[in-house]
Amino acid sequence: MPSVPAAGRQFVVEADGGSRGNPGPAGYGAVVLDPATGETLAEAAEFIGVATNNVAEYKGLIAGLRAARELDPSASVRVRMDSKLVVEQMSGRWKIKHPDMRPLAAEAARILPSSQVSYEWIPRERNKHADRLANEAMDAGKRGERWSPSRSTADLSSAADASAARVVGDAAAGAARARAALAGAGAGMGAGSGSRAGAGADTGALVSAGVPVAAGVAASTSATSAQGTEVGSAPSVGWGTSADLGAPATFVLLRHGETALTPSKRFSGSGGSDPELSAVGRGQAERAAAAFAERGTIEAIVSSPLRRCRETAAAVAARLGLDVHIEEGLRETDFGAWEGLTFGEVRERYPDDLDAWLGSAKAAPTGGGESFATVARRVAAARDRLIAAYPRRTVLAVTHVTPIKTLVRLALGAPPESLFRMELSAASISAVAYYADGNASVRVLNDTGHLR
Repeated sequence: MPSVPAAGRQFVVEADGGSRGNPGPAGYGAVVLDPATGETLAEAAEFIGVATNNVAEYKGLIAGLRAARELDPSASVRVRMDSKLVVEQMSGRWKIKHPDMRPLAAEAARILPSSQVSYEWIPRERNKHADRLANEAMDAGKRGERWSPSRSTADLSSAADASAARVVGDAAAGAARARAALAGAGAGMGAGSGSRAGAGADTGALVSAGVPVAAGVAASTSATSAQGTEVGSAPSVGWGTSADLGAPATFVLLRHGETALTPSKRFSGSGGSDPELSAVGRGQAERAAAAFAERGTIEAIVSSPLRRCRETAAAVAARLGLDVHIEEGLRETDFGAWEGLTFGEVRERYPDDLDAWLGSAKAAPTGGGESFATVARRVAAARDRLIAAYPRRTVLAVTHVTPIKTLVRLALGAPPESLFRMELSAASISAVAYYADGNASVRVLNDTGHLR
């Protein structure tokens, strides 16, 4: 039997919800914990039929707050959830735009006085107890049954996780010490062949210690000069320096959905007709929006000013209850006289200009378009503005092929010709993380799993 705490004490409520289909068969789970001992004071879970993830998450919050109120209506409650949407909306920092969310948020707000409740976002791996409860409820619903606390194993599993976490924590501390040791050792490395061997050994040691080695180990966040050379502040690279261990600013890069020009691969930049999304493109934007709503990690949305990006961003924003901020630096290349033409048509009409463009980042398309060197400077400046504006946050940037490839190229320290060696599908997702010490890590490139 759960123990009843003394009046006026503090509770932690952890809540979660899930939908197998979004919308689909859904359920929620919630647990009330004693923050001093970690003891489970109450659990709640229920299968709620067909619903979205966000509805299930709100239902979990409501159940958790009600359980806390039943234990002690005067208690201070710290709500912890892995749903950024629910945490930010209930904290009053994000608007509640979706009509299905407003009554649920209002119901949650009425359970306890707002002065007694605070909200905290936690990673999904720290919300396993509530997640297991939600899955138990969905499994019970699939069997045509109701969730039963007497049959639940979520609390036992969470206790096992806590024991394992102590071991993981020790390993993480050891990894941090390994990185610190390498920072000191790096100063003594030579520049000859011995340095190369040492670097390989260091990377192996870090992997063994459980430290993720960034894809941008040799990255430079410099832009491209007008002469085509890399300039700017190049950070010390790799983990052989005093690396920043804090959370990075993460850019989730979403290419806009299809337009009428996309299937035939026509040049479509910022100097053309500014086409809208096609019916296919609107469907792609909605599927991307559903995927981001399910993941619940996006904290802000920025977009290129071009119509196809604004429409794609608006579809995601409507699902997440966020505003869209326009970043001019994320617009596509101005392709000059090539706008609206296929590659073959450009080859036929402007063969010399095309050869020059393919051979040098300094060459611009016919008729006053932008060179890749110019675009790189513009995109790098936009990147720096966004990193400064959203430190340690996850930002969705809805943009185009060239800006996304440029951000990836700069993060990897790759040469300009690498732009021609990346494939980016319509409505694909890529991601780059930027650390405060200047290192960058490419996390994802051209993911289209959400479109299948």
